[in-house]
Amino acid sequence: MESLDWHSGLAALEWQVELGADECISDAPINRYDVPAEAPKVAAKAVKPAAPVITPKLDVVAEAQKAAQTASNLDELKAAMAGFEHCDLRKGAQNLVFSDGIVGAPLMVVGEAPGREEDIAGKPFIGAAGAMLDRMLGAIDVSRTKDVYITNVIPWRPPSNRDPKSLEIAMMQPFLMRHIALAAPKVLIAMGNISCQALLDRKGVTRLRGTWAEAAGLPVMPMFHPAYLLRNPAVKREAWADLLDVRARLKGNGP
Repeated sequence: MESLDWHSGLAALEWQVELGADECISDAPINRYDVPAEAPKVAAKAVKPAAPVITPKLDVVAEAQKAAQTASNLDELKAAMAGFEHCDLRKGAQNLVFSDGIVGAPLMVVGEAPGREEDIAGKPFIGAAGAMLDRMLGAIDVSRTKDVYITNVIPWRPPSNRDPKSLEIAMMQPFLMRHIALAAPKVLIAMGNISCQALLDRKGVTRLRGTWAEAAGLPVMPMFHPAYLLRNPAVKREAWADLLDVRARLKGNGP
């Protein structure tokens, strides 16, 4: 067979392409149907699972303690409470309800949480319950304009005036204790169940009232909340007895 030059070979190849020959074949035929029953398996490379990402749980009570201890006066404490972002109650409240009355007064009243009117005004114990408290204090010659200081355990109004949750009370307790230390009263009144829980770690004001307890190194008298007295006038006798004990303690004649 004559050897072809380059040009003749290229012409022959182009002619075969035009005829439909589009691949090369070997001298020995290949049976395309003769294939393995299963494709060879490739061993999968073991993949080490990624370590789970663990986000440490924030201790909101510890954060509250840090924030409260930074305050060296009441203005700084109010600012620390306003800047405390871990209590969701602040999101639905109109105002932070901090205090009312006279700083340094011998008597400090600790209420529970603001209601609607307190939330609007930004002051504790106003409206009907506030008027009742003023009458109660006036009966023992005490006035919020000269010799009593007033605050709440919770500075923001809970939705629909519901009771504060245990975690909400625990979060605000460090601020309350710092509040007491900075206000420096001589006698405390715990008005209602929430106040007793925050100050005394006990609930059940009906059982606790009338008996002196201690919190923050000070004598504490648990008492019915003025709002409760408005709903249950029959217990005013017990409230009057408690007020007399408070007056005696303020004058140095109590136990």
